[in-house]
Amino acid sequence: MAKNNVRRILIIGGGVSGLTTAYCLLKKGYEVTLVAEKFSPDITSNVAGALWEWPPAVCGFHADEVSLKRSKKWCVDSYQAFFELAKSKATGVFIKPVCFFFRESVNDNPLYLLKMNELKEQVKGFRHDEQIVVEEHINPAIGIKDAYCHLAPMIDTDVYLVWLMKEVVHAGAHIIHKKIVGLLLEIEMELLATYKSDFIVNCTGLGAMELTDDAMYPLRGALVRVTNDGATFPVLTKAYCVSFDENTQQQDIIFIVPRGENLLVLGALTEKDEWDTAINLTNYAPLQKMLERCIDFYPALKGAKLDTHEPVRVGLRPFREGSVCLEQVDKHRIVHNYGHGGSGFTFSWGCANEVVQKVEHYFTTN
Repeated sequence: MAKNNVRRILIIGGGVSGLTTAYCLLKKGYEVTLVAEKFSPDITSNVAGALWEWPPAVCGFHADEVSLKRSKKWCVDSYQAFFELAKSKATGVFIKPVCFFFRESVNDNPLYLLKMNELKEQVKGFRHDEQIVVEEHINPAIGIKDAYCHLAPMIDTDVYLVWLMKEVVHAGAHIIHKKIVGLLLEIEMELLATYKSDFIVNCTGLGAMELTDDAMYPLRGALVRVTNDGATFPVLTKAYCVSFDENTQQQDIIFIVPRGENLLVLGALTEKDEWDTAINLTNYAPLQKMLERCIDFYPALKGAKLDTHEPVRVGLRPFREGSVCLEQVDKHRIVHNYGHGGSGFTFSWGCANEVVQKVEHYFTTN
C-alpha cells in the first residue's frame, strides 16, 4: 500500500478512456501510473469521429436496455464536461450544431421518437422540423423526409489527445510505454507489486481481448478527410448524420462532421470482424462508395479537396458482446472500462466518473 494513505492506481491503456480516467483519478488525489503499448497519434482514438451522440449512436450495435440506461448517464456527464472544455480552443473541443436526418417521419417511428424525446431534454438548441432538410440543401432525390438539430461537442482528436496527455502529465502521472501481456486475473498481484500500485483500471479497448479473454470484435470504420476552407464549397459549420439502418444491414451511414477549424471528416463504415486497416480510396471500393454517398447526400461536397497530409484514416472500434464493460471484478482489485465501440469520446467522462466512484467504494469498504 502507498505511504501517507495516498492510493496509487495503475491504468492500462492510453486511449481517450485511459487518459480521461487518469485525469479524473488525479483530480481526486490519487497517484496514477499509466501503462500502454501505444499512445496518440498511433491509436484508435485519433481516428474516431468524435461527435457526441445520444445513444444508440449512428453506428448502432449498442441497443440493449440495460446498457442504454447506463450509457445515457455517461453521455450527460460527458456533454457537460465537453461544454466546459470548449471554452478554451487549446482543448480542441468545439460546440457546433449537428443535424440528424431520417428517411421517414420521426413521429411515425416509435424508436426514433423515443430517442428524440429523451435527447431534447438533455441538449441545448434543440429543433425538430422537416424544413431543415430544405434549409440545409440536402439532395431531395435521396428520400430524406425529416430532421432535428441541436448543439453538440465535436472534438479535434489530434489536438484533444495531446491536450489531455499534457494535463495528465502535469498532474503528476507516470507514463510508461509498454505492453502488458497475460490474463489480468493471473498477473494481478505481479502488476500491483511491479508498479507499486493499490488498484488496476483496465482501459485497453480491443486489447482487452488478450487481457480478459472477453468476447469482443472490431467494427472497422474509416473517415475521409477533406479541406473545409471555403475554396470549393462554403465552409461547413454543422455536422450532418444519417444513422445506420440495422434492418437492412447495408453500409448506408452518412457522417459529415467539421474537424477543428479547417477540415471535414466524411464517413462512415461499420464492418464487423474486419482487422485490416490498410485500406484507401484506390484499393477498397466500399471506401470510395462511402465518399460518393456523402457527396450524393450533400452535393456541395462535389469537388472537395482531400487532405493532402492524410486523406483517409481507418480504425477498429472496440465492440463487446453485451456492450460496455465497466465493472469491478469481485474479490479483485481490478475495474474494467472497455468495449465502448464507436462511443469512446461520448462516454469518456461519464465512464471515468463511474470508475472513480468504484475505486473510492473499494477503498472505503476494504
